[in-house]
Amino acid sequence: MADIPINMNIPMIEQAKIQARVLVPVVKAFQAELGEERANQIVRKALDSVSQQTGQAINSLFDGTPAEKIAAAFPIIAAGDALDIEIIKQTSDAFECNVTGCRYADFFRQLGEPELGFLFHCSDDFALTKALSPDLEFTCTQTIMQGAGHCDPRFRLRKGRA
Repeated sequence: MADIPINMNIPMIEQAKIQARVLVPVVKAFQAELGEERANQIVRKALDSVSQQTGQAINSLFDGTPAEKIAAAFPIIAAGDALDIEIIKQTSDAFECNVTGCRYADFFRQLGEPELGFLFHCSDDFALTKALSPDLEFTCTQTIMQGAGHCDPRFRLRKGRA
């Protein structure tokens, strides 16, 4: 599959809204035919390949350690007033923040589809991180999309890795 470049001309939040016009009805149809669990597995597998390409693009677009690269990419994800971010830690080994406002979640709640918002957007961080670097760990214990007060993404280099 050809690389899908990161389009910095259109904020990712606007891209997400455009994509949702097609993805939501298609996924709902798959869920009706295959069952929610099986349909979501197929969708996540397909979207993981896009997330991996995004991780590879971030890796080639930015300089520094994997943690520095993800920190440099975060403004692209937040562009268009998509996210309110409070940086907790930003070093060459870690990028940790709290997302205190999320227009992605607002949008999918307005559609009545926050579970699909989580499937389409929140879940992709794992594949993106793995593609960016196998030395980078990602954790997130809660998301606004799933009803929490904030998201807590944490990116850390594995001990002894750079």
